Amino acid sequence: MTSASQEYQEQKDKGDPPGSFVPEAMSDMMFLRFQEVIMSELGINVTSAKKTMIQARLAKRLRIRQLHSYEEYFDYVFKTADGRAEIQDFIDVITTNKTDFFREPHHFDYLIGTALPQLLARNERNIPRVINLWSAGCSSGEEPYTLAMLMDDFIHSQPGINYSILASDICTTVLKKAQSAIYPQNLAAPIPLGFKKKYLLKSKDRAKNQVRIVPQLRSKVRFKQINFMDPDFDLPTRMDIIFFRNVIIYFDHETQQTVLEKMCRHLRTGGYLFIGHSETLSGFRLPLTAVGPTIYRKTA
Repeated sequence: MTSASQEYQEQKDKGDPPGSFVPEAMSDMMFLRFQEVIMSELGINVTSAKKTMIQARLAKRLRIRQLHSYEEYFDYVFKTADGRAEIQDFIDVITTNKTDFFREPHHFDYLIGTALPQLLARNERNIPRVINLWSAGCSSGEEPYTLAMLMDDFIHSQPGINYSILASDICTTVLKKAQSAIYPQNLAAPIPLGFKKKYLLKSKDRAKNQVRIVPQLRSKVRFKQINFMDPDFDLPTRMDIIFFRNVIIYFDHETQQTVLEKMCRHLRTGGYLFIGHSETLSGFRLPLTAVGPTIYRKTA
C-alpha cells in the first residue's frame, strides 16, 4: 500500500505542483462522505478497497488548493460558492480513463461485417441516410476515431450513405485531448497499416514522435460532456450504433439498470449496443437481444 509521503514523492516526480506539506491521511468517516457524493453525483460505486486510490488522486487537488486536510477540501468543494469551480477538477481526477485504438477488435469486425449491412438492408426505399454512432464514455478519443476510420472506409462502397459520430465523456481533461486528436506514435500501433497511411498525419517535428487524425475524420466526430446520472442527455437524434464499453462496471446494479434504460431510449429499434468484454446484461429488464458476445440489438 502506498503511503501519503510516497504518493507525494511520486507526484513530484511526475511534475505536479510542489508543496511544503503532505496532506494528512483520509479518515474512514471522510472517505464515507466522498463515497456518498461520488455515488450520488457520478453513479460510481467506490468500494472501501479503493480508499488509497481516492486519497492519492485527491492529494494533488489539495496541494493545488493549498488545503491541509480532506475535510477542508470537501467543505470547500461542496459547501462554498468558490468551490463550484473545483467540481469539474474533482470529477476529472476521480474518473478512470483507459482506452486504445481498435480495442476489443471483434466488435469492429461485427460492426462492419454484420451490423452495418443489416441496418442498411432495412433501408428498403434506398433513401440516402446518415448512420448515427455514439461512443459513450469516449475517454481520450481512440474509440470514436477508430469508428470514424472504419465508417469512412465502409461508406466508399455504399453510395448515398454518410455517418455522424457523437463522442461523450464526463471528464473535460480527456475530452480536450480527444478534440486535439494528437497522440504519441506508439499508441497508434494497433491501427492497421493501410489506415495509418490514410488517416494519420505525422508531426513535422520528428522529435515529438506524434501523429494526428486527419481533418476529414475530425470533422465527423462531435464531442459533448455527458454525465450518465443526468435525467436527459439532450441528444438531437436516436442512435443506430452505441458503443458503451467498460462503463457500467463502475456502477452498482440499480444504477446500471437506470443508465441502461436511458441508453435504450436513445437507441433506434433494430440498433446495436456494444458493451465491454467484462460486462454482461444478464438479469436486466431491457428491450435488447444478445446477438454476439457483448453485442446486443434493440427489439421492438
